[in-house]
Amino acid sequence: MALTGIRVVEIAGLAPAPMAGMILSDFGANVIRIDRTKQTETVDRLARGKRSIAVDLKSKEGANVVKRLSSNSDVLIEPYRPGVMERLGLGPDILMKDNPALVYARLSGFGQSGPYKGVAGHDINYLATSGVLSTLGKYKENPIAPINLVADFAGGGTLCSLGVLMALFNRTKTGKGQIVDVSMTEGAAYVASWLWRSQNLQLCWPTKIRGRNLLDTGAPFYNTYETQDGKYMAVGAIEPQFYALLLKGLGLTEENMPGPQIDIRKWPEMQKLFSDVFAKKTQAEWIELFGDSDACVSPILTLEGAATDVHNEARGSFMRNENGSYEPRPAPLLSETPGITEVKSDPNIGEHTEEVLQEFGYSKDEIDHLIKNDVVEKL
Repeated sequence: MALTGIRVVEIAGLAPAPMAGMILSDFGANVIRIDRTKQTETVDRLARGKRSIAVDLKSKEGANVVKRLSSNSDVLIEPYRPGVMERLGLGPDILMKDNPALVYARLSGFGQSGPYKGVAGHDINYLATSGVLSTLGKYKENPIAPINLVADFAGGGTLCSLGVLMALFNRTKTGKGQIVDVSMTEGAAYVASWLWRSQNLQLCWPTKIRGRNLLDTGAPFYNTYETQDGKYMAVGAIEPQFYALLLKGLGLTEENMPGPQIDIRKWPEMQKLFSDVFAKKTQAEWIELFGDSDACVSPILTLEGAATDVHNEARGSFMRNENGSYEPRPAPLLSETPGITEVKSDPNIGEHTEEVLQEFGYSKDEIDHLIKNDVVEKL
């Protein structure tokens, strides 16, 4: 795989940092998660293929364990607010002095500098501060956060892994690592760059009012509709030729529409008409009716339904885990060095403590000492 031979130390955290580590692991990196001691359960669900070592980071000997692992690794990912790693004696000034080639990724809500750097928050707060949340939602309704996908996973974990890869590539030319400062606020804004750069496109933003524009549920031909059986269809018939096929499939004509496709004054009436028509058939009936048409009409699939969809099955887009449940296969699909094709199990906390310590040169006596003094724990 593409990242075979790359060693990653991941300080255990929530959502975004595990996502970054999982991406690297999925494509071959050897990822070691540093878990806390005195705990038996974790809410981390993005740990497939990783190994776990439980370390008391607040003890001097525990910090020294992390130093030793980092001195022989390529990447460290940490999820804390600025200053925490420094207080643990594990800041980049120390770890990169011991290992100048280390790529030190710092993933936080607001970044390593600025007035908000120490402020607590979650995806919705970072999304709000990025400006992106103000654009998401229906007309005359409150802004709606799309779960925690934008800041945590797109702007956070995914961009963190991209930053790590760019730093590793640069290291091939310079021999030196660097700090990757990932702000989930900035990341959310960056993945939404089109929102800023498209404001002068009158077709996309005719009103500048949330929920009254082309792609924000304002347009009736770019929206979702409930079917007779309580399921849903997604419509994205923007181009005139696709819109014509949409009308044909719905049994409508331009003549019996409230107005032309781009008459925004008539969009609410058109939306009501589309809603009424879609409610007259089941999702299965609409699927059969539109078939392979270019009307840009798709069934909204459940998580389970997406995994068993004929197209996704043909591409192997989802994998079954050890519990028989589905999860997405790593993307993108590389022709020469693809990611994993079978789900690797998540580690239990401390499951690989002895194995990892041995791998990094610790003797049996040293390991026994660390375990006896509660510096590390094993499963």
